[in-house]
Order: sequence, then C-alpha cells, then structure tokens
Amino acid sequence: MKLNILFIVSKTKLNKRGKCPLKCRLTYNKKRLHFATGQFVNPKNWNSKQQLVKPPEPDAEIINTQLSLIKTKINRAFLMLQIQEINFTVIDIYSLYKGEKSTRDYSVIEYFERYLNKLKKFINIDIKLATWKKFEYVKKHVQSFIKWQYKSKDYPLKDLKLQFLSDFEFYLKTEKHIGQITINKIIQRFRKPIKIAVAEGYLDRDPFMLHKTKTVRTEVVFLSPEELQQFEDYEFSQPRLRFVKDLFVFCCYTGLPYNELMHLEQKHIVKGFDGNLWIQMKREKTSKELSIPLLPKAEVILNKYDGEAFEFPRISNQRYNSYLKEIAAIIGIEKRLTTHITRKTFASTVAV
Repeated sequence: MKLNILFIVSKTKLNKRGKCPLKCRLTYNKKRLHFATGQFVNPKNWNSKQQLVKPPEPDAEIINTQLSLIKTKINRAFLMLQIQEINFTVIDIYSLYKGEKSTRDYSVIEYFERYLNKLKKFINIDIKLATWKKFEYVKKHVQSFIKWQYKSKDYPLKDLKLQFLSDFEFYLKTEKHIGQITINKIIQRFRKPIKIAVAEGYLDRDPFMLHKTKTVRTEVVFLSPEELQQFEDYEFSQPRLRFVKDLFVFCCYTGLPYNELMHLEQKHIVKGFDGNLWIQMKREKTSKELSIPLLPKAEVILNKYDGEAFEFPRISNQRYNSYLKEIAAIIGIEKRLTTHITRKTFASTVAV
C-alpha cells in the first residue's frame, strides 16, 4: 500500500508562451488521481527522472520549492490517515491534502443534507416535489432522534450500527407515536442515502444490512353496497357537504385518486372503443395511463359541474377528509372515511 507521487508535464496543453501545466498524479492501492499544481514550465526544461525544473527555466528554484511543498503536504496527509488505522482511498488522501472534509468525517445529518441537495435538482425531472419533501421529513425525524438519544446535533456516519436503527424505530413508536406502516416507510427512505454512502465509498458496508422490516397486516376498508347506497341517498342542506358528497360518490364509481380528481379536465373525457365515455389520463404518481369507463352515476355528477379549467372546484385533501368525517358522523357510518376509501370501494363494491 505504497503511495506514489509523480509530477507530469501536459505537453498537449502548450500555451502561447510555450509553457505546459504541471500536473500531479497520485497512485495508491492501484487507483490514480490527477490534479493541477498551478505551475507552468517549458517542457524542454523539465527533468522527469529527477522530478525537477532545470535552468534556463526563469523560475526554476521557485517552482521546485512549490513542488517540494506539495509533495510534503501530500505525504503528511497520507501519514495522518495511516495513523487513524482505517481503510482509505486516494480520494481521501487528496481531500485531506486540500484541507477538505475527509469522506470518513461525514456525519449522518450532514450527509443526509448533502443527499437532499442532490435530490432537489431532480425535482420535476425524475421526481416530484412531494417525494423530495418526504425525504426531508425523514431527515427531521432522524435529527430529532439523535438529539433525544445522544444529546447531540449529529452522529458520525462511520459509527452507524444496526442498534442505531433499532433505537430509532423504538423512538418513533414510543415518543412520536407513529404507526408501524409509517415507521417502515421512514426507515426505507432513511436507508436510501446510507446505501448511496456505501456505493460512494463513504462507508465500508451497509450497517443496516441485517435489518428486517416488521410486517403489518392491514384490513382493507371499503363501503358495502348498502353503505354506498346510504351515502348516495342522504340529502345535505349545506352546500359544502353536498359538494364533498358528490366528489366522494364520483370517485366511488371511477376509482380516481384525489390528485387526478382535482386535475380532471374536459379533454380527459373521451369516447371509447365501445362508443361510451371513458376517463383517460396519466396518473402523476406512477406516470401510467388510466383508462376508466364513465359509469352513468358518475356521469350525472360530472354534468352538475362545469369548471373553467377543471371539471370540479378546488378543495384541499385535508379539508376534503375533514368534511368526510363530518358526513360519516351525520349519516351514521362508523368506518373512517377518507379519499382513499373510494378507490377500495370502486374495486371491491362497484367494479366487482
């Protein structure tokens, strides 16, 4: 594991003054790294064997002194990494020589923020803003856990062990009172930057490799035919509840998710192969095409609304769900009504 330092003249990059840049090549553990020294010399005055600039080069002495200083600083960085008795790469040697943070010195939150900054550049290219916010949400949970568990603002990345994840899961369950399904999602997203840290050489191995996700058996909740009929038949005097009822029933007969419901336009209503009207649009979450027959009951509700840009007036998902709880209490349906139940009802009650 010897470090080889070699100064090389880049003869292909001759400038107007007839000088070439001097580069430094580091070789360690069969890996190479090149970087510019900032020095320029006449290639005729460079002695590659002695690694020196010779007269008649005007600044030969100054250049040789600078090269000697670079070599000394690199050897010092190499020695410091050896003293730490850890595995390191040629990139670590160069980073320490430049006075930059060594890959081995990253902390969990610090690296997570680095990952988030990179991920942010892919918004509206490969990912949606909502996806990025989910990872930021996870980072905040990890940050609060480190403060709670270690009384510190951050935790060394290289010190991560499986116990860290076990303690994190315990914290989310007992202190934050988060359900197991959500905890599984948080851990899944937390592991993403950790795996990237392994791939980039910042960690020797995945510290959470042996982690096993706890399975959760969930009951699929949907409205029975009787409950759906009860929902349809009830007449509300308040306009806001009548509107939410219409949205809910429309989704029960189409299976549209909330986001697609709010982005439904006239152009998405087309005549299908069977001569009937169909809803055809791309789902934002999966980028897959949706093709749904517009059933008579859904068509009746659709004809009640004629928005300028969208078929239905705008309403936030939070307010929509809040009104559904109010409606359930009025009608006497004990199930917890949400926008997502409509998809289950469409699949289990209407479509079947």
